[in-house]
Amino acid sequence: MTKETKFDQDLIRQLATLLDETNLTEIELEQKDLRVRVARQVTVEAHSVAHAAPAAVAAPAAPKETAVSADPANHPGAVTSPMVGTAYMAPEPGARPFVEIGSTVSEGETILIVEAMKTMNQIPATKSGKVTSILVEDGQPVEFGEPLVIIE
Repeated sequence: MTKETKFDQDLIRQLATLLDETNLTEIELEQKDLRVRVARQVTVEAHSVAHAAPAAVAAPAAPKETAVSADPANHPGAVTSPMVGTAYMAPEPGARPFVEIGSTVSEGETILIVEAMKTMNQIPATKSGKVTSILVEDGQPVEFGEPLVIIE
């Protein structure tokens, strides 16, 4: 029980504040024999948003998909999923999407999140350019190698 009394509550509050400020889902800190992990679960809320978002995202995406639908996986600007999971277009429910069709992105910039095994994995742009097509909807299951976004 003595280890529990050693936790610095101010440190934990600072880490929780840092989570909110940076839109991270988890922070872990380890010093000597003390290990602190602060995490927030956004998966439950994200699934509820998935039901409302497809109507808004599907309409604009459909015309763009047909333009690249020949084989988007072979497009030189295709960003593919590095894992099996669920794609989310925003950092949290109700937040503005990372990118929209027409957005200009820089290489390495987060363009969406793929949740796998309750871990939110930020997917970066593979190159700088303009987002010309978004091939997935918010909350959609994705497979390894599936094209997610086209950047030209």
